[in-house]
Amino acid sequence: MTEATDIPSHGPASGLDWIASVADRTPENMAQIDIASGRRFTYAQMNRRVGGLAAHLRSLGIGKADRVAYLMMNSSDVFEVIFACWRIGAVAVALNWRLTGKELAFIAEDAGPKVLIHDRELGELAGGLNNAPSLKHRIETASDGSESGYERAISDAEPLLTPTEPPLLSDICMLMYSSGTTGHPKGVVITHQMQLLNAWGTIADTGIQQDSTALCFMPLFHIAGVNGVIGPCFLAGACVAVVRIFDPGQVLQLIDDPELGVTHFVAVPAIYQAMLAHPQTAKTDFSRISACFVGASSVPAALVKAWKGLGLKLREGYGLTESAGAGISMPGHLAGETTGVSGKPSHGFQLRIVDDEGKGALVGELWMRGPCVTPGYWNRPEANRESFVDDWFRTGDIVSRDDDGFYKIEDRVKDMYISGGENVYPAEVEGAIYALDEIAEVAIIGVPDEKWGEVGCAIAALKPDAALSIDSLRAALEIKLARYKLPARLELVDALPRTASGKVKKNELRELFVGEEMSR
Repeated sequence: MTEATDIPSHGPASGLDWIASVADRTPENMAQIDIASGRRFTYAQMNRRVGGLAAHLRSLGIGKADRVAYLMMNSSDVFEVIFACWRIGAVAVALNWRLTGKELAFIAEDAGPKVLIHDRELGELAGGLNNAPSLKHRIETASDGSESGYERAISDAEPLLTPTEPPLLSDICMLMYSSGTTGHPKGVVITHQMQLLNAWGTIADTGIQQDSTALCFMPLFHIAGVNGVIGPCFLAGACVAVVRIFDPGQVLQLIDDPELGVTHFVAVPAIYQAMLAHPQTAKTDFSRISACFVGASSVPAALVKAWKGLGLKLREGYGLTESAGAGISMPGHLAGETTGVSGKPSHGFQLRIVDDEGKGALVGELWMRGPCVTPGYWNRPEANRESFVDDWFRTGDIVSRDDDGFYKIEDRVKDMYISGGENVYPAEVEGAIYALDEIAEVAIIGVPDEKWGEVGCAIAALKPDAALSIDSLRAALEIKLARYKLPARLELVDALPRTASGKVKKNELRELFVGEEMSR
């Protein structure tokens, strides 16, 4: 078990208005650069815009604990919405614009927002939420500073430049809904304490300073987008450059731009794979990058090795929405040196490894607790009972720990399968397959088998003009893996289905391929 640093979980959090605090100290520092619109805001300018929106929300009757939902693609407006909510004690509810209207309607009914702020181009999707019982107001933004209800709301009100009442550390500041790889998504409660401690720890761990610039291209309805290294930049008074939607060529050009001077970013393995395959990669100067992180799903060793060859050392980490960011991170001096290992516990986390009987083990389910861990799920008492044992949160992930205290994420509990009485962790098999030249992306699932109980099925997307059979796949893996780990089946697809955060939708793959006859 790793001990956490104690911080109070209650009491006033007067320093939680990050934008007002930095604007008071360094008003002319650049706060945000909106890449799509070309807009640039100093902390003084951002503080006034946040204050204008906060005042408008108050005029609509929004106050402490009221929910304000945002349905927006990435822009500088999103952070204004979040910080305006915090200024008046409201709760920002992140809505994933990639969901269907039916899925969003479920979240809107569950979260109960009184206000919806949405992009103009998402107006049709937003209109589908008009019947949400709690919704009283809609505010539309063009996301580029042009005429809109959002810009009028900011300019017409006298800015509220200080909090109406300082929030408590234990107060809810955000609701972020899980990606819903199984069943309905759950609203993860995020408190001011979780945000503040996560930001402090990240600043200390990554060296974010006032002259740092973080590139934000992860979606801002996802914890890695809002937090990662992005949220901590606002606490440190650094600059955030916001990209509307990820495009590998554009992101590489921005990293290469010496005037922009990107120093930090976070991405999932699928994004690093996409950038690696882009011709611009070989021409990009990565020398200004101080820290870049990878997580959210298993990280193939071949991917880390390939980026190291290009001069970029990826820092692996592990986190969840429920931990407001990384609960485990690789020390900076080991970035790119150790693959398949997520690192050591982050500041403020206690970790346990537990077997099926709830006893301590060297390999088992990861449990965590501490001031950065969610107090629970919104309106889900049954899920809370299933997910918490006393004050320990059950992550659902299988991990191991070595003698030096480094944690390795083996797989999701629900993704592990048993073949001939042996546990098989798909992430290990996927990592071995990713080393093959033919593979663009791959996922392993367990499928029923009369003889062995379950066997592995590899679902792969190949690189252009590549070919692969189950026999050649098994032959390539025989020197790397035990025979019971070798896939017995191969299915080829154009691309793997993924959630908005880049995780493979293995539930969809099971629906497609479990029960079908084996490929020959």
